[in-house]
Amino acid sequence: MRVALLAHEKFPDRAKTAVGVLRYADHDVVAVLDRENDGTTVADHLGGVQDAPIVASMSDVDESVDALIVGIAPIGGGFDESWRPDVRNALERGCDVISGLHYFLESDSEFRNLAEENGCELWDVRKPSEDLGVADGVADQVDADVILTVGTDCSVGKMTATQEFLRAAEARGEDAAFVPTGQTGIMIEGWGNPVDRVVSDFTAGAVEDMILERGNDHDYLFVEGQASITHPAYSAVTCGILHGSMADSLVLCHEAGRETVHGYSQDISPISTYVDLYEGLTAPGAGGEVVAGCLNTSGIDADADAWDALGAYSDELGGPAVDPVRFDAHDALEVLL
Repeated sequence: MRVALLAHEKFPDRAKTAVGVLRYADHDVVAVLDRENDGTTVADHLGGVQDAPIVASMSDVDESVDALIVGIAPIGGGFDESWRPDVRNALERGCDVISGLHYFLESDSEFRNLAEENGCELWDVRKPSEDLGVADGVADQVDADVILTVGTDCSVGKMTATQEFLRAAEARGEDAAFVPTGQTGIMIEGWGNPVDRVVSDFTAGAVEDMILERGNDHDYLFVEGQASITHPAYSAVTCGILHGSMADSLVLCHEAGRETVHGYSQDISPISTYVDLYEGLTAPGAGGEVVAGCLNTSGIDADADAWDALGAYSDELGGPAVDPVRFDAHDALEVLL
């Protein structure tokens, strides 16, 4: 599928959905929309992903496009009215529009009418299934080993780490699958439950349903984590995934140099605090342990300094730590598999 990615004023640092699609989705990215970086290319800002031109608007995309993907998700998941001309242009030229916002495009009368007139699909990725229920506490009965990424904060790289572990495991010949819980993972995999949009009582059940759906077909399930157990806004989602997945092993994800919680003044706690909290919450159920760490070192320029940061993080964690994007996932996989 040929797609354009909407990432105005956010690419690449605050456009994690766009970056995730560029890195992992099986799409041909024709263009990235970002007014601030108009005239540059993806390669000018980000390495290790497919390249594409960056343009100011959808009307500047001359090539044929099958879909426009909203590649940013601001706090609260709202729709910025400055994006309306881009979505309108996409629909008028017959493109589907895929969005991970809490604002549902199909509820917008203008977009819904344009989609109907032009034979387009509006896919609101964060719209959950209607048949969800509470968890039965049986996810630990599947044949697969369940591995969950957890975090010290939101936006530290949990989805990226999960995808990297999956690909590294598959490269070793392991039978593994990805369990998507957020909009980016769902866009990449084409299925999943958007747990941050699910009714609180059903969050664990939504995750359990996915574990049961895939857990007897694979040897390993890598579950995409969300937020952090201490996050002042999103901790409920983290707890729901933790209990619903009944994970055998946990990977604690952190960003090097992150000192305060994203969007808040709250300090990031010592690493040992997160280990104790996550393991304490799983103890009455599956009893999953933090056995490895993933450190996002993208903010560190020199590889030697990144290696030093990994060593320090490993010491704090008391287990192997990796940056699978910058280096590889080997040391963590040895423990996880």
